[in-house]
Amino acid sequence: MREGGMGLIALAIVPDSPATRVVDRYITPYRTPDPGELWAHGQRAFARLQRLVAQEGLAVVTDRAGLERARRPGGTPAVVVSSEGGDFMEGQIERLDWAFREQRLRHLQLTHYRVNELGDIQTVNAVHNGLTAFGEQVVRRCNQLGIVVDVAHATLAMVRRVAEVSGKPIVLSHTALSSQPRPYSRLISAEHARVVAATGGVVGIWPLVNGDPTPRRYAESMARMVDAVGIDHVGIGSDMRGLLGRGALENYDAAPELAQALLETGMDAAGVAKLMGGNQARVLAAVLPG
Repeated sequence: MREGGMGLIALAIVPDSPATRVVDRYITPYRTPDPGELWAHGQRAFARLQRLVAQEGLAVVTDRAGLERARRPGGTPAVVVSSEGGDFMEGQIERLDWAFREQRLRHLQLTHYRVNELGDIQTVNAVHNGLTAFGEQVVRRCNQLGIVVDVAHATLAMVRRVAEVSGKPIVLSHTALSSQPRPYSRLISAEHARVVAATGGVVGIWPLVNGDPTPRRYAESMARMVDAVGIDHVGIGSDMRGLLGRGALENYDAAPELAQALLETGMDAAGVAKLMGGNQARVLAAVLPG
């Protein structure tokens, strides 16, 4: 982050990992976790995250003032504490308040690689027909507390309902555009992306690309989403250390190369600034506590 001038990232725990595994290069759920198992795992994962933050001397953004400090050139690299899935709650809303208060959680991806108490995912058959009643409760509580709601991995039906329930912009943190997404694919259609954009939100683009994973190909993938939803609704979706294949952004020190590649696609400097973090910062400013 320091070498690449990356000032702020979402640093996430993955609370469903005890119940998932990689099969034929796909992450899949393979067992039902025991009661309390994912809550215990989530607590340990948050503790590891906090130790990493302290070890690396990172700032933690918890409110709009902290966001402003993180955006100043030359400042301390900062993180927004995130969870890639709401599985650690195990259906108990008070655990969301605990994570907000005790772990400084400010970014919650509702689902990951298993159908949980909040809703359905793209990569297996739907169970809930979208967002559950508990999921609606979580979205509203996130709005009240100041937590960004992330609909990555969620089905289109779930995303539509989250967009209806949320009074704040939402994000879809990591994906890419496809004209015809295959069943069980993590890619999304332009229609799917526009649901997020209509909330004032942002779609983060994966560094997984067709062909050689170069910054130029990554920039072109981002440009295709810009064509679909507009320059104000696209950002970086690095999924750093979460990819099963080689991506076009292997480390944050390559961020300047991506910025240059975006300029080479024909975007102006103001547009590149939005894609390189300005749009995400706008959503954070709209959601985080004052």
